[in-house]
Amino acid sequence: MAIDEIITEPSLKLALETSNQTREQAIALLDFVSAASTTSTPSNEVLLQISKQQKLLLTYLAQLRGLHRDSHAGARETKALTAEARQEVDRLHLQLQNLYYEQRHLQGEIAACESYDHKYQQLPLIPVDEFLAQHPEHADADENALMIARIDHEHQERLKLEEQRQGLLKKKQGLIADNKKRKDDLANLDKDLEKFIDAAKPIQKTFERVV
Repeated sequence: MAIDEIITEPSLKLALETSNQTREQAIALLDFVSAASTTSTPSNEVLLQISKQQKLLLTYLAQLRGLHRDSHAGARETKALTAEARQEVDRLHLQLQNLYYEQRHLQGEIAACESYDHKYQQLPLIPVDEFLAQHPEHADADENALMIARIDHEHQERLKLEEQRQGLLKKKQGLIADNKKRKDDLANLDKDLEKFIDAAKPIQKTFERVV
């Protein structure tokens, strides 16, 4: 493949064309000088032509130096832009990797939550049909809302049972207190009877002597 087919950037193609023109002009000047040197004394016309050819060559060289300088500046700018773009790509790649890591972490958290053995699943809730029969206002609720309503119902029922338990406990404590009081009263009565019997013993002995 020819070099002019490889290079497609406009400024580089112009530099290549100018380089070819400069080379051709240098060869043409050398050929002209070589042909003119065969005569002992070049004529003024020959010298003038050589001067024109030299000026044209210098013009090409100056243009080529300018293009070369511009191409170097463009290469440095392109290199800087490439480095900047590479840094941006690296930054985006790192950000993407972080997002992938966060995604995997969140997926793991979601899987852990979905497989977690929630305590509410072990609650002795009443069947859904029975609950809806008692609370038809929840018939159109979704699964989550229905579960929350059933748990709240269970909570209220347990509060009622706890209230009943506390009432029964107080009643039990009252009965225990009454029972203790009666036991104490009976014990005191036994003591009074014993005292009465002890006090009546002299009278009993007197009756026994009389009889």
